[in-house]
Amino acid sequence: WPKSEDVGRCLKVECTPVLNDAEFPPVFAVSLPVCLGTGYPKVINLTVNGELVEGNVLKGVPQIAWCGGTPGKGVASWLRRTWNGNAVIDGAEGMEYQLTIDDIDSSLVFMYTPVTEEGVKGDPQCTMTDFVKAGTPSVSNVYVVGDIVEDNTIKGNGKYFGGKEGLSKFQWFREKENGGFLLVLSNSTQYTLIKEDVGWCLKFVYTPINLEGQEGEAAFAITEAVRKAPPKVFDLKITGEAREGSKVSVTATVTGGTVASSRVQWFKASSSEFVNDHELEALCTSKVSKTFRIPLGAVGCYIVAKFTPVGPDGEIGAPAYAILDDVVETLPPSLNFLTVTGEFSEDQMLTASYGYIGGYEGNSLYSWYLHETEDDEGSPLSEASGLLQYRIKKEDVGKFVSFKCIPIRNDGIVGEPGVFMGNDRVTPGNPTVLSLELNGEAIEGTTMVANRRYWGGEEGDTVFRWVLTSSDGTWNEIEGATSSSYSLKCDDIGFYVSVSCEPVRIDGVHGSLVTTEAIGPIIPGPPACRSLELAGSMLEGGRLTSHAEYTGGVKGNCIQQWFRSHDDGSKDELIADECLDLVLADVDCRIEVIFTPVREDGVQGSPKSVSSDTILPGEPKGVSLVIPECFEDNEISPIKAYFGGKEGTGKYTWFRTTEKLDNLEPELVASCSEVVGETLLYKPSLVDVGFYLILCWVPTRCDGKTGDPLMAITDNPVMAAFPSVLDVNLKKTSSDLYSGVGIYYGGYEGSSLHKWYRESSDGTRICIDGAASSTYEVADADYSCHLLFGYTPVRSDGVIGEEKFSEPSDIIFPEQLKIETLSFKGNQVERETLAVVEQIPRNETQEHIWGNYKKEIKYQWFASNGSGVDLSFEPLATECSRSYRVRFEDIGRCLKCECIAIDVFGRSSESVSAVTSPILP
Repeated sequence: WPKSEDVGRCLKVECTPVLNDAEFPPVFAVSLPVCLGTGYPKVINLTVNGELVEGNVLKGVPQIAWCGGTPGKGVASWLRRTWNGNAVIDGAEGMEYQLTIDDIDSSLVFMYTPVTEEGVKGDPQCTMTDFVKAGTPSVSNVYVVGDIVEDNTIKGNGKYFGGKEGLSKFQWFREKENGGFLLVLSNSTQYTLIKEDVGWCLKFVYTPINLEGQEGEAAFAITEAVRKAPPKVFDLKITGEAREGSKVSVTATVTGGTVASSRVQWFKASSSEFVNDHELEALCTSKVSKTFRIPLGAVGCYIVAKFTPVGPDGEIGAPAYAILDDVVETLPPSLNFLTVTGEFSEDQMLTASYGYIGGYEGNSLYSWYLHETEDDEGSPLSEASGLLQYRIKKEDVGKFVSFKCIPIRNDGIVGEPGVFMGNDRVTPGNPTVLSLELNGEAIEGTTMVANRRYWGGEEGDTVFRWVLTSSDGTWNEIEGATSSSYSLKCDDIGFYVSVSCEPVRIDGVHGSLVTTEAIGPIIPGPPACRSLELAGSMLEGGRLTSHAEYTGGVKGNCIQQWFRSHDDGSKDELIADECLDLVLADVDCRIEVIFTPVREDGVQGSPKSVSSDTILPGEPKGVSLVIPECFEDNEISPIKAYFGGKEGTGKYTWFRTTEKLDNLEPELVASCSEVVGETLLYKPSLVDVGFYLILCWVPTRCDGKTGDPLMAITDNPVMAAFPSVLDVNLKKTSSDLYSGVGIYYGGYEGSSLHKWYRESSDGTRICIDGAASSTYEVADADYSCHLLFGYTPVRSDGVIGEEKFSEPSDIIFPEQLKIETLSFKGNQVERETLAVVEQIPRNETQEHIWGNYKKEIKYQWFASNGSGVDLSFEPLATECSRSYRVRFEDIGRCLKCECIAIDVFGRSSESVSAVTSPILP
């Protein structure tokens, strides 16, 4: 199309023909001058670009010839063409248009009218598209609406795209501990949160599906963690009677919390219907207890309970209210409790208290009574009439005290009286020390006495504690000093002494502790031995102990000497400290101790001595008897210790038993054991293995007196010797059979192990698999090798000894090849060929050997000389084959063939021959 700049000019078109890559001279044509256009624009071509799929943008592209006019902005519009006509699309007046769901299965018409800047319009043109297709189903902007709180219902939403929506899939998933998700609901956009969802996130998955069933890519939204629902209360009601003093309680069902942690506040209301809390009067504060005792102030009103649910974490829910159906009624005057507090003891104050119900209290009556027994009527205590308190007198001790209350309402109505009886009789007063004095001089050896005055019933075992106090004020209680008197000791010198007294009544009740002033310091007395005693058994083996009581200041290195006094007056000084162990040498003698007191500064007091009675010999007895570990063929030497004078010849008896006896009574041992020896030493044999050995020893003194028998049993049964085997060797019992033997030692033989070994010429030794018995049959693999027999001794208890080997056998060879007979095959006539045929024994062994170990067969032919008895043969040197061709010169002679078989081991069989009859011509 000519353009505006072409106006007034001629247009030339030139064509250069080309044929087979050869160019020819061009030809051309020239137009007339281009004239100015009409000014009316024309649409030369109109197209629509874009994919006809829902959601895509189509673009109209017009090609315009402006025909001299100034290009301007044309008018565009889009129409939707359906089966019943065209419809203008509202708002679609641009060059571009985005396809919507309404366009599916319709074709679009794009209409364009060109317009110049001068306002000249050209003819409108239109173009039509193919049918619009639906887009692939998809979903966007997936989200969940609703509070993510337990018991709420939430909803999943998303923006669907892709034609008309079909049965899209909706799924709800709950988060799991491992990070995955668990399916909890399908085919619903709504989901009600439950208890199991609390603390976890939920995932809503939206899978778009169009009406044709095409499924698009799923999209999802994940919620925040589900929060626990605030506690709620259901089924709230009050149970109990609407009467003054009655107990009422609330029951309810709480979700999101517990009844126990929820709180209840009680109110009274003038009407059974109320609007808010301002119309209620509180009867108590909010508390956890679910029960309430109706007070007097609620009479004539309605009881209201305000129940506030509380969760385990302290979260508070909305309160609920419940009201009793009836108005609270008053009660007749009565006591709901009556008690007396205080100790039922002399000089103690008793206080009565009670609970009044039944309107407002008037002047109730109080009285106290004293009873000899619990069942008598008692005598009134007039001085305590009308009082709630009473102080017990000394005269009341041992009797019962009771309190009586008669309830009276303010209108004068009297109720049933209540009586409280003390459970126990009145006890005396607390034991008390009225005065305490310490008498005696503060000198070592002086006995200090504590004098006291006691009050509080009959005195029992009053407790005294003596205390020593140093000059710096530190004090220590004297251990063991618990009586009313105490003798000052050497260790007390320099200290101050005091005594404390804790009074104790005869029934064990303790009073307050009283302590005296400390006196002192305590000064030492002269060194002296107040007493010297020998304690202990005056019998051999006993121990004598000297007890010297020293007084006189700090004890120095006192001298204590021990002597053995003989009947002839001689004495042997002994080396001992405070104790002396009596030995055999002390028998028939006396023991004397001389003690010389010495003070720390070296001052000595007068010595003091004491002698024992004559020391008697001890009764003969076995102190200990131990049997060491016992082993087969090892001699046992028991370890024993004797006591009781000079030992004589004892009696020994050895027993054998199958079980270890806990009770080694001689009669029991003799009845269930077998005597095996009567000497001190004993050597166990094989028959003792596995048995326990018991030794009975009757200790005997040199004068023949016997002591009680002493028995000992081995800790363990007699142990067998370590398993071993001697003289292991093998024997050839037949041509192919060997037997291994050995002498077993070491307890009873169990399942000993037998093995056979194959030893090659180079010394390599191999254990033969499967050869585990004492006999062995030679196999092919053993040929040219030595055999050895291995014997591993195994004791019956499974202990394994060292394996021993036999000497190697001779080299193993199979049975030698044998030829039973030879026979000739062929005619024994000149020029005929004779062949030798060997006949081998018809047994399995020979057949096996011939089949596997034959190396070669050697033949030698002989010709006879002479005839009759003097027949002899000369070898035919060149004839050493299996066959022989009879020659002329053999006529009349006999031929003989000798045959020898040689095996692979180089051994030759016995020579076998056959002789022909004289050769015929």
